[in-house]
Amino acid sequence: MQRRSKTSIGDRLVNGSAYAITTLFALFCLIPFWMVIIGSFTDESSLRAEGFKLIPSKLSLYAYEFLLRGGQVYRSYLVTIETTVIGTLTAVLISAMFAYVLAHRKIKYKNALSFLTYFTMLFGSGLVGFYILVVNWLHLKDTLWALILPYLLNPFNTFVLVSFFRTVPYELNEAATVDGSGEWRTFFRIILPITTPVLATTTLLYALQYWNDWWLALLFIDDYTLHPLQIMIRQLISNMNAAAYIQGASTGQLQQIPAYGVQLATVCVTIGPIVLLYPFLQRYFVKGLTIGSVKG
Repeated sequence: MQRRSKTSIGDRLVNGSAYAITTLFALFCLIPFWMVIIGSFTDESSLRAEGFKLIPSKLSLYAYEFLLRGGQVYRSYLVTIETTVIGTLTAVLISAMFAYVLAHRKIKYKNALSFLTYFTMLFGSGLVGFYILVVNWLHLKDTLWALILPYLLNPFNTFVLVSFFRTVPYELNEAATVDGSGEWRTFFRIILPITTPVLATTTLLYALQYWNDWWLALLFIDDYTLHPLQIMIRQLISNMNAAAYIQGASTGQLQQIPAYGVQLATVCVTIGPIVLLYPFLQRYFVKGLTIGSVKG
């Protein structure tokens, strides 16, 4: 029996519907990004008079000129980059080591450790206790470590790593032990090199968490020179008088402040690096999350 060379009308209708729905969904996701980007290049008077439009009547770069004129955006960028890089690398390493312990066959108390890790996903310690621990006991107020340490071990990311480590044949550990390799050397020289997909996934998740976080800065950072980008956006949105925050100058010494334009420009400047990072890790992302989901 010969195969059909042409698709049926029903198949073409299904394919066409799928393409149409996907296109509409993509537009639904892209239009808000376009409104933010084009709004940051729109003249402030046009924004106030006409509101947000897909194609504005008057463009202007004054919002970016005003934003980049002061030093706060550069300081916030440096703080966010330092926090994201140091926090992500440290968190991935600690999470991978802890997950390896939970997945190891010969660890005696791995079930108890797994329960304690899972327990933290269900119940939190409370804000008051958390604040006292960081400020009064660890003395981390107004330091970058207050933005890094609380996120070093994420239970969800840890269990994603555990799922992968359980798929690694234990014979690799046994062969390494026979050759005289210790646990540290086995982990760093044998196990880690074959975990690229899941490490890329957890790296992206931790990087997004550190880059987008503003809550820790709101709690523990009073020094504005240590404000990350996200708390800077929050300050701009909550305070329409952006001049005092960005340039430290009085409003009367400046031109009309592009309040809406500065907020949108700050969002564009903030999301740029993390949006550019995602395509390089996307091919590992789905594979890393689905590792261990199929058995047999």
